[in-house]
Amino acid sequence: MKTTQLHYQSGKWINIPTKKEANPLKAQLVLVFGAGIVVGDAQVYDYVKNYFPHADIISCSTSGEILADNVYDDTAVVTAIQLEKSSVKAVLQKVSSGVNSYETGKSIMQQLEAENLASILVLSEGSFINGSELVNGLNELNTKQVPITGGLAGDAARFERTQVGLNAPATEGNVVAIGFYGNEVKIGHSSFGGWDEFGKERIITKSDKNVLYEIDGETALDLYKQYLGPYVNELPGSALLFPLSMRLDDSGKNLVRTILTIDEDKKTMTFAGNLPEGARVRLMKANFEKIIEGSSIAAAKSVETGQKQFPELAILISCVGRKLILQDRTSEEVQAARNIFGDTTSITGFYSYGEISPFNPHTNCELHNQTMTITTFSEVQSDTL
Repeated sequence: MKTTQLHYQSGKWINIPTKKEANPLKAQLVLVFGAGIVVGDAQVYDYVKNYFPHADIISCSTSGEILADNVYDDTAVVTAIQLEKSSVKAVLQKVSSGVNSYETGKSIMQQLEAENLASILVLSEGSFINGSELVNGLNELNTKQVPITGGLAGDAARFERTQVGLNAPATEGNVVAIGFYGNEVKIGHSSFGGWDEFGKERIITKSDKNVLYEIDGETALDLYKQYLGPYVNELPGSALLFPLSMRLDDSGKNLVRTILTIDEDKKTMTFAGNLPEGARVRLMKANFEKIIEGSSIAAAKSVETGQKQFPELAILISCVGRKLILQDRTSEEVQAARNIFGDTTSITGFYSYGEISPFNPHTNCELHNQTMTITTFSEVQSDTL
């Protein structure tokens, strides 16, 4: 595997050196993560397409771009991938606010399924999709439990419109998935948070998929506001600072859910993922050091599952809520991952409205919020398998 990286900033293109430079004419896949106004710009797309004429170009709007060990805003980071022993296939699914997210996931799996499918990377619109239903649909037909990772597109902290594109400038209402095929491509993955739970554990007593009505028989929004103190007047944005930890059973696996919107009239809260009735929840708050340490843990675990000490490419997808919390320290969580990978790994990624990753190898993927989710890629020789 070889990579080439470019950075588009303030109207200028910069070539970022990598250890193993890809041949632009042989790159099969290009990932473009950037501000919506940039990834939706036809001139930016045309430049990338002319540079890598034979590649599938996938673009995704962000809440911040990750390149090497830094975080940027209002730019675009481009990573071209030249696979030497493997292949890729990219598909696009159009969605709207009324589209069944579950069926969208199933359709994607049907289009990508093949005997030698090794993994899937999903980049989805993040404004109205039900991320939990999307991953449920992906899991329904993932009988071989190939690793599925990725994230929901971002729009800074505006939560207005997100854009994704395949071989065209990024637009609203798209889900793009990339299948990686072959025995030689090795995928590592991990997702970790680092937030502190507080308050007593409560039970969801009324919900409808990702819309929460009641906790412990009380109106969810009113109960939630009791914990926010001075942040209550800044809803829904301040909710990113106080996500919910959700436990579905006694497995010890907790999912994190972030609020997208609130309805003051109905006293409801809409989350990025489902909150089933009967699930147990606790509020969470930021712990700066643990959030940064969580990035190191995610990086180390991704190396373990990838079965290679130094991956050739790492895609970091972190939650916009972490960025809003860390502020000037945001780059520290990227640098924490870099410290694990070393200088030989090309790093790209973005800040998202939701992260997709399995908890453990050979398990279904889940929708996460407020995590650092890392996917690593390497190619190995056939005789070393």
